[in-house]
Amino acid sequence: MSDRAFRELGHAVRTGFLLDYLSDTELRRLIQTATNKSERFNQFLQWVAFGGGALAAEGVRDEQRKFIKYNHLVANLLIFHNVVTMSKALERLISEGHALDPDLVACSSPYLTGHLNRFGRYALNHDRVPESLDRIREFRMPPRREKSPQPARAAII
Repeated sequence: MSDRAFRELGHAVRTGFLLDYLSDTELRRLIQTATNKSERFNQFLQWVAFGGGALAAEGVRDEQRKFIKYNHLVANLLIFHNVVTMSKALERLISEGHALDPDLVACSSPYLTGHLNRFGRYALNHDRVPESLDRIREFRMPPRREKSPQPARAAII
């Protein structure tokens, strides 16, 4: 096939997708949700980046790769910390007899920054053993389009 044929095929595929996108509310919602998650993660990465990403602006490719990998590592560790902390808070609410609103829990985000001290001094306790993750509960929420008449339940992993 010639370049022109591939280009025209690309135009036809793109046009077909755009027609599907315009006529399918569920597809638009799905794409919007994925885009929002990606943008929110990238905003969190920028917040986590020490020096505002200036280290990645250097022209040294290996240094840029290291910066990106370590920035993602730190961001994922902070997200994990936030999820564990939020799960413990939800578990405490359930144990106190509070009913959880599934819509409210579904809107919570692991990209919280207010309680994190990026540039503070930290004392490391090398003797501390991390808490077992077996005690962490997994919260299974109904899909957003389904309304559950009962409050959210926590299931122990």
